[in-house]
Amino acid sequence: QVQLVESGGGLVEAGGSLRLSCAASGSILRINDMGWYRQAPGKQRDLVAGITSGGRTNYADSVKGRFTISRDNFKNTMYLQMNSLKPEDTAVYYCNADIVASVRGILWGQGTQVTVSS
Repeated sequence: QVQLVESGGGLVEAGGSLRLSCAASGSILRINDMGWYRQAPGKQRDLVAGITSGGRTNYADSVKGRFTISRDNFKNTMYLQMNSLKPEDTAVYYCNADIVASVRGILWGQGTQVTVSS
């Protein structure tokens, strides 16, 4: 069974840093685009950053210059380095991936909580 598992969330003070990881496991043939999304209480889930299999990236305006997305295709793992965190970055962060296995599909991780205190 193919799945995505996030890790690295937690509580940090404003101005601090966290690094999220998203590991894909199972009988994977290929992973295409991957991305990080976040959802704050009472709000919709929004894209934070995306990365193609070739390493091309895009970011939400609110995180440009502070967050860096990357991936290790050999480890089937994606990362989100978050620096200069702000209280408004508080949310549940989800990873997302377009995965080709026995079938092709879009998978979501279970989410990891990031809380930034002021």
